[in-house]
Amino acid sequence: MTMKIYSWEELDDALRGTLLQRPATADDAAVRAGTRSIIDEVRIDRDKALFRLTENFDKASLNELRVSETEVADAEAQLGAEELAAIDLAIANVRRFHEAQVTPDIRVETMPGVLCERLTRPIEAVGLYVPAGTAPLPSAAIMLAVPARIAGCPTRVLCTPPRPDGTADPAVLVAATRAGVSEIYKVGGAQAIAAMAYGTESVPKVHKIFGPGNAWVTCAKTLISTDTNGAAIDMPAGPSEVLVIADADASAEFVASDLLSQAEHGVDSQVVLLTTSSGLAEQVVAELDQQLADISRAQIASAALANSRIIVADDLDTALDVSNAYAPEHLILQVEDPRALLDRVNNAGSVFVGPWTPESAGDYCSGTNHVLPTYGYARAWSGLGVDQFVRQMTVQELSREGLENLGAAIVTLAGLEGLDAHAAAVKRRLGSES
Repeated sequence: MTMKIYSWEELDDALRGTLLQRPATADDAAVRAGTRSIIDEVRIDRDKALFRLTENFDKASLNELRVSETEVADAEAQLGAEELAAIDLAIANVRRFHEAQVTPDIRVETMPGVLCERLTRPIEAVGLYVPAGTAPLPSAAIMLAVPARIAGCPTRVLCTPPRPDGTADPAVLVAATRAGVSEIYKVGGAQAIAAMAYGTESVPKVHKIFGPGNAWVTCAKTLISTDTNGAAIDMPAGPSEVLVIADADASAEFVASDLLSQAEHGVDSQVVLLTTSSGLAEQVVAELDQQLADISRAQIASAALANSRIIVADDLDTALDVSNAYAPEHLILQVEDPRALLDRVNNAGSVFVGPWTPESAGDYCSGTNHVLPTYGYARAWSGLGVDQFVRQMTVQELSREGLENLGAAIVTLAGLEGLDAHAAAVKRRLGSES
């Protein structure tokens, strides 16, 4: 499937806006109603519903939901030394980068006798969802489990769909356990989200749920996050995407490979090339046609390319403006001096700098987290980090001197708001009730 090429300068505002739109998501009325039905079923029948839904959707008949130690050992035995080493390398790099994100508590005396603090506490129970779908994602287990462990979340629950034979993907099990999760359940889809949000006889209730998924999982996360009895979620999510900014000197081979590496995620993925060179645009189209023949998921990638486009801009400043308006999940800079563009990048989930930095490095083991805002949410949301697994609370402690220093201002401000009891709480302590 050949990507279409557009000249940005020749388009009117309406067509420009159309080019920056994502493919329509599947969050339609039918998905929403079906997801709501699954959530209600799990809330009512709990484990029985999970067994029933797992057999229905995953074609797996289970006796136990929780993965046993024997299953984990069997999973590890199925992986070779090279595979185990790659998992360990990914965990080590992700841990190293995320450990640097831990921030110290803050303690400030704002004026004599007035002490203010901000203390960090881990979220007590978190749920991690690792999809299987068209491909298992052990990398997702690493990206979720490592920061949860660093944050010190006491309860870390991971759900992942079983295969028809009743086992979970061995690489996912090994990655999760080596990254610090021992409580793993063979449950997938919207029913897994519901189980973690509300709890069942087997699956503990958690306070916040993390991880990617299909339209049903995404819808379930949205629904439970608006229920006061449900759970918070990490971020809004949509299909995966990449935007590449390339100049005339960029490698068409490298650019095409980056576009395809994202397109193979799913038919609803989107890839965009922004280039200052019409010649490079043509070369990339030719490379895409050639490289498609070499990948196993060519049919999926071709469908994704149908929702994608190449845009030729007059200069890099225009390309950056377009990129910031699009707010991509992944942004790749393949230009002569890529670091010079970083200050102009405002909206992106993760940035990949230079020709030797493929997006797949961040997907797996460079150290950054690959759970990122999609669908334009990078305008306001950040990618996953340790900070999302903790919460901060403030503390204040005043001495009598501190209250005397603040008292007059408190009373005055309370008066401006007509809140007499606020003022009285100060006056009574200072012996000036009138």
